[in-house]
Amino acid sequence: MENKIPLFPLSHGVFPDGMLELQIFEVRYLDLIKRCNQQHQPFGVVWLKTGSEVQVPSETPSLHAFGCLAHIRQFEQVQANLFRVVCQGGTRFTLHDTQPGPLGVWQGEVTYLPNDPEAQIPTSLQPHADRLGKVIATAQQQGQMHRLPIFAPYYLDQCGWVANRYAEAMSISPAEKINLLCELDPVQRMHNVDSLIGGT
Repeated sequence: MENKIPLFPLSHGVFPDGMLELQIFEVRYLDLIKRCNQQHQPFGVVWLKTGSEVQVPSETPSLHAFGCLAHIRQFEQVQANLFRVVCQGGTRFTLHDTQPGPLGVWQGEVTYLPNDPEAQIPTSLQPHADRLGKVIATAQQQGQMHRLPIFAPYYLDQCGWVANRYAEAMSISPAEKINLLCELDPVQRMHNVDSLIGGT
């Protein structure tokens, strides 16, 4: 079943349960974010293939075929035309078609992908979970959790959650991040993260 959702194209996307901080100043997105916040509705975040995050007259952005819903967790109106929001990644989707919508906000026809099933970290990949756990524990001990772009709860025993946190943080290409995003098997995604870490 396809669904039509508003899209927010970015040069960097978000993964399920991931943190996305945005400063909103364009008129088209001020309206979108205000409505989403008031109605407690998510919007779709997709990676830009070509084009600019800021609207350019007569430019039609090219978007990658996969994205993720973003749910607003914190909303702050800094000025009349400046919002700061913190969003949490939700359900992944496949993007089939786009059309221009109200105020220039792109609308997408999407099919939602299933959420990750529970999958324990294999023993061979446990060091990655341990390393992430130490980062979280250190931040907690130093009272610096507000600086760590990770939402609680911390599913350090789950392949999908750990793989997604690495995917967000690694300096890899958008195409490599999207390959991780659309991998439906969380154990395979964790193995792919392991391969990418070995190759960086």
